[in-house]
Amino acid sequence: MGLIQTLARRHTYIDANIFVYAVEQVPPFAAALDQFFREVALRAQPATTSELTLAEVLVYPFLRASDRDRQAFEQAVRTQGGLVVAPVTRPVLIEAARLRATTSLKLPDAIHVATALQAGCEVFLTNDARIQGPPGLEVMRLADALP
Repeated sequence: MGLIQTLARRHTYIDANIFVYAVEQVPPFAAALDQFFREVALRAQPATTSELTLAEVLVYPFLRASDRDRQAFEQAVRTQGGLVVAPVTRPVLIEAARLRATTSLKLPDAIHVATALQAGCEVFLTNDARIQGPPGLEVMRLADALP
């Protein structure tokens, strides 16, 4: 089963590494992510990410002094189509602190998971094997979702 069929209309949180793979067209993920983001753009696939994602994905474009890459990531990580880029709010930070106290999540990952929970996401799409979701939030590794 492919990525699109696996996620089919389930509200999905998109971790920062997914944007990196999509924008930089990293094989073997590029084709599946192109299709996934087309579904998001058409509002057929509801998705959320955090404003924190932008800070994470812009590091390398700034290190490389690449305005082209910076602009590509800024374009990708913005509210559009079926994608909502959620702010880091006080309730998100409180939930992130609770998650840090009860799991082994690092602060950025806890903020991502807390944002997913606050947004009502069903699935957390990542390729980070260290991310664990609380009950009610399925963590899906991109590498495991490809045929």
